[in-house]
Amino acid sequence: MATADADWLTLDRTPFDEVSFSRVWLLALATYGVGDIVTTIALVYFSPLTTEANPVIRQAIMAFGGGGFLALKLLVIYACIGISLWAGVGDDDRLMFYAPPLLLTAVGTYTTVHNLGILFH
Repeated sequence: MATADADWLTLDRTPFDEVSFSRVWLLALATYGVGDIVTTIALVYFSPLTTEANPVIRQAIMAFGGGGFLALKLLVIYACIGISLWAGVGDDDRLMFYAPPLLLTAVGTYTTVHNLGILFH
């Protein structure tokens, strides 16, 4: 049941399409959402010689355990999706539409590769 209030949830009247939106966010979620999370969990919980280097994430883990870590990661992902949709779609700003998922992809790729380097060193 579609209503006029839900029209803003589509990319129909924007220069962007669902395929490009899905692809960049799938890449961001694969690297930042899966790669970084899995390798960080492996390091923090299964490697006695390493600790989390990011002080914010380290505090979240110390205070709330793995749930705090995952909640912080989800908060970042949701904030980036919000920025992408709000600024990109609302203002037809191509940079702000693609920058958040591409930034997460870059951070996720770097940290995943870095974490794997630590794990297999």
